Amino acid sequence: MNYMVQEKQIIECVPNFSEGRNKEVIKQITDVVEQMEGVKLLDVDPGEATNRTVVTFVGEPSVVVETAFRCVQKAAQLIDMRQHHGAHPRMGATDVLPLIPVSGITLEECAVLARQLAERIARELKVPCYCYEAAAKTPERRNLAVCRKGEFEALPKRMEVTSEVPDYGVRKWDEQMARTGCTAVGARDFLIATNFNLNTTSTRRANAIAFDVREKGRPKREGGSPVGKPMKDENGKVIMLPGTLKATKAIGWYIDEYGIAQVSMNITDINVTPLHIAFDEVCRCAQNRGIRVTGTEIVGLIPKRTLIEAGTYFLRKQNRSTGIPEEDIVKIAVKSMGLDDLKPFNPREKVIEYLLEDANRAPRLVDLTVKEFADETSRESPAPGGGTISAYMGALGAALGTMVANLSSHKVGWDARWEEFSNWAEKGQAVQQELMLLVDEDTEAFNRIMAAFGLPKETEEEKAARSAAIQKATLFATEVPLHTMQASFKVFGLCRAMAEEGNPNSVSDAGVGVLAARAAVLGAGLNVKINASGLKDKATAERLIAEADTLIAKAKEAETEIMKIVEAKL
Repeated sequence: MNYMVQEKQIIECVPNFSEGRNKEVIKQITDVVEQMEGVKLLDVDPGEATNRTVVTFVGEPSVVVETAFRCVQKAAQLIDMRQHHGAHPRMGATDVLPLIPVSGITLEECAVLARQLAERIARELKVPCYCYEAAAKTPERRNLAVCRKGEFEALPKRMEVTSEVPDYGVRKWDEQMARTGCTAVGARDFLIATNFNLNTTSTRRANAIAFDVREKGRPKREGGSPVGKPMKDENGKVIMLPGTLKATKAIGWYIDEYGIAQVSMNITDINVTPLHIAFDEVCRCAQNRGIRVTGTEIVGLIPKRTLIEAGTYFLRKQNRSTGIPEEDIVKIAVKSMGLDDLKPFNPREKVIEYLLEDANRAPRLVDLTVKEFADETSRESPAPGGGTISAYMGALGAALGTMVANLSSHKVGWDARWEEFSNWAEKGQAVQQELMLLVDEDTEAFNRIMAAFGLPKETEEEKAARSAAIQKATLFATEVPLHTMQASFKVFGLCRAMAEEGNPNSVSDAGVGVLAARAAVLGAGLNVKINASGLKDKATAERLIAEADTLIAKAKEAETEIMKIVEAKL
């Protein structure tokens, strides 16, 4: 078990279905998404002229992939490609199916999932699949247009040409394929659509800024004049002068609703050009033309890391500590880029992870007020109990050490050391988050034991299953406080550094952090021992108790050493 705070794996799926007019068919497909637990439907965008609907949903990888499969299955049942006509290129009932990394997962991992999904669709649903972009099995098929060449009408002939056949589900053209067509399954980076607000009404000037920054740039013109004739190479192709931002597309336009011009930008790879870098560069280029960027408008949703990276970036530009709560970092990002310039910006409504979190939120101890937490602990129920309180004391110890680090980072005359203390504050925040997870995990451990004891025990099979469940739950309930001990022990390193090197005016706070950490380690140790006594596997029980005893001894030693440092400075 590892309780280091890790990003939850979240991916986005944006399937395009070849139906944009029949609302009942569209609803039957989107109902598949809404019926799946752990997936959130973000958007349904039908187009009548294109006869195409773009659906967006997010969740953890396994459940998103399963949902995508079921959507393809439903579309194959409802859509007959022989009857389909629309303005948009298409080759199947489910035309394209991209998987997009949002958090905790790489593009390469999404590509593996995409290929697995394509293989399953072809095998179980008999819908042939091409793999495109990052999931492509050949370089040329990275381009979706290559996979969809000739559209649905060209498929019968393509099935006869070795170099043209799908990556999965190769077979001769048949009645079923005539109904479903083929599907392109891929993996691509997250795309951010954003508009930068300008203090001008001039579309021409907005366009000029867009051409300055966008990867494609602008045509090279004779004499270097904006109205000069575009220059061409030996092949007759217009020579382009690249812009300053890779992986971006941009134009300038005027928005009647706001009465301002904007640079409208698509960032096609946020790993290459993060939002905050795009913002700063547009600001620079606008300033060169006597124009100011007044704010930023986010179109659609964004991953959390976009705001965290931005907030961290702007804090570092100010030589400010980045070891502050996530909420504060997000606020810095919002204010720095003017995300609330045109209308209020609510991260809970614009950030994918927050939307998922709020949709699936179960009651948590850590969401209670201090008074509510104390009241809940005091009631006659056995949980939350000592293990939960130990984890919380450890978190408070980490919070105090982090506070001293942040105060030290901003201390007058210590400007040259801001980064040193910022790094300590970041470590402290990580430990605090780890222990806050364990606050609720300890109560969950107790609940698991109670649930196991509540299992039926009428038959021998039931008795055996119940006994196994009790032992499994008891082991979990022993391991959780052990991890609380391990996490709380990290607080000593932080508080020692702050007692020795931190703001001397806050040395007493470092001392209280040490005392809280000691209580956390010793308190969680009691829970390890009492829960280990219920384990039938005595070798495991002895090993866990021995680990706990070692940590207790080390914690007592560390507390004594650090408190001597603290006392000497009082």
